[in-house]
Amino acid sequence: MSDYTPPKVWEPKESGGKFASINRPVAGPTHDKELPVGKHPFQLYSLATPNGVKIGVMFEELLALGKDAEYDAWLIKIGDGDQFGSGFVEVNPNSKIPALMDYSGDQPIRVFESGSILLHLAEKFGAFLPSDPVTRVETLNWLFWQMGSAPYLGGGFGHFYAYAPVKIEYAIDRFTMEAKRQLDVLDRRLAESRYLAGDDYTIADIATWSWYGQLALGRLYEAAEFLDVESYQNVQRWAKEIDARPAVQRGRMVNRVFGEPETQLHERHDASDFETRTQDKIGG
Repeated sequence: MSDYTPPKVWEPKESGGKFASINRPVAGPTHDKELPVGKHPFQLYSLATPNGVKIGVMFEELLALGKDAEYDAWLIKIGDGDQFGSGFVEVNPNSKIPALMDYSGDQPIRVFESGSILLHLAEKFGAFLPSDPVTRVETLNWLFWQMGSAPYLGGGFGHFYAYAPVKIEYAIDRFTMEAKRQLDVLDRRLAESRYLAGDDYTIADIATWSWYGQLALGRLYEAAEFLDVESYQNVQRWAKEIDARPAVQRGRMVNRVFGEPETQLHERHDASDFETRTQDKIGG
């Protein structure tokens, strides 16, 4: 047990851990840097974390439907602090990926927070968001469930299990309990429904799969055995079904800088990039 007593007024100090170099108690830019702008109506600034994967998948799903949703995806290296550049902060004052500029209308629109981006694109293209009031609300129920729950999985469980400079039993137990409770919430829902909102695949599935589906498939934090993810059979069925979608497989590659070279597409500017611009093709 720790004998730490919080001071009356907290002062920042070096905390250690994987992300110590980019953690800061204030907002705003740290340096001047304009964002690049490509040729397409949509400009995505991102990294293939679970939140970033959501938007890569969404764009690829829209394109698979034949929607006019061509996009440029620019890599934001959060470990290097790209998210604190002045141009990025203008798009997202919270300095988190993903961020989107929509130039498809009469005036540019900035969109930040992954749930907001998914909802914006779904409404714009009339896809992956049911028009029926009941299933629309159910879709939004699960979308906002994911947005509210994932910080416990990422910033809570993932941080203390995988990234913290010391292993703290209390913190790991606390957030493991919550991660497993959330998996059970999903498993119970998916026992009665093919997808989260019913029979149709929606933005709720895209958002939730990017976190919990990938967790169930053993892709987050090397924690599959620790969390006994195989025991959540309905989550496994759902996760594997979504994982098999070609648009999902492409979307996972966008702005990816880890894993096998053939799965990494650091930047995406054309549909052909998946065949010609992955890291196994261009090296570096």
